[in-house]
Amino acid sequence: MIERVYGFSTGNELKIEKIITDENINYIHMVFTKDEGLPEHKANSNLYISVIRGRLSIFLNDQDKHVYPRGTLIVIPQGTRMKINNLDEEVLELIVVKAPAPKQ
Repeated sequence: MIERVYGFSTGNELKIEKIITDENINYIHMVFTKDEGLPEHKANSNLYISVIRGRLSIFLNDQDKHVYPRGTLIVIPQGTRMKINNLDEEVLELIVVKAPAPKQ
């Protein structure tokens, strides 16, 4: 078989799944219910965040909160201070790609 096949959860409960972590990229699936998210941290690579469902509330560096609906792709440069939250009732589902893969 030439291709590699990966699965990920399809539920509504909190989930952070590192689907692919190799020398090229990190591919991460995240699901957050209301008031869940990630603590403030610095991006350790360039980030490509796809909002699959829900609305992403994100704080970047010293900016006010920005809100992005499903169907949005956000690109965040390495080194950016960020905080990700779901502040809405609807479940938030994200695909996060880190490229290049961060050095461990």
